[in-house]
Amino acid sequence: MTVRVLLVDDQALFREALAVLLSVSGDLEVVGEAADGAQAVERVAALRPDVVLMDLRMPVLGGVAATRRIRAEHPSTRVIALTTFDDDEDVFAALRAGAVGYLLKDVSSERLVEAVRAAVRDESVLHPAVAAKVVARVAQLPAAEPPAVPLSERELAVLRLLAEGNSNREIAGALFLAEGTVKNHVTNLLGKLGVRDRTQAALRARTLGLL
Repeated sequence: MTVRVLLVDDQALFREALAVLLSVSGDLEVVGEAADGAQAVERVAALRPDVVLMDLRMPVLGGVAATRRIRAEHPSTRVIALTTFDDDEDVFAALRAGAVGYLLKDVSSERLVEAVRAAVRDESVLHPAVAAKVVARVAQLPAAEPPAVPLSERELAVLRLLAEGNSNREIAGALFLAEGTVKNHVTNLLGKLGVRDRTQAALRARTLGLL
């Protein structure tokens, strides 16, 4: 399967370098570029990419507002924030707008490629610094009721790694499991915790004091 990617950044040189980096992966295809959020909204409507790599601080229309519009108008398109900034306001605004991942521009090429692949699998990937901010924010929330069905030791191990922003493939490697087995564990976790996605699972795990 070829993953169609749209690059959104106001720096043309960075877009060009990113396009070259992604093209060598073999299964990722850069189908277009945009220099601001307004262009991004238009290009998504025209090109229907699978994943958008979105800078946040851009002229005309910022990345957060663009992400919100893209997710509302094209729910099947996943957006990953790719930015220089990791302050709380940017992080939580992007996640609330519907970004499925948040990476900083110092991320390795391997990590970035895996994040794009993970996004298509409806997995969230967070930069470690961003994951730490999410953990700190959730630690301030009041405790929630425990899940109706207790979690197994294996499920807790998967949940801990999930909460750190790891993809299914990375969790499988850490726990010496098949990727399909990890996917099944994640599905069971979502049901037991009563949440819709991985980000909510990580947040709820923190409020429950499970991690």
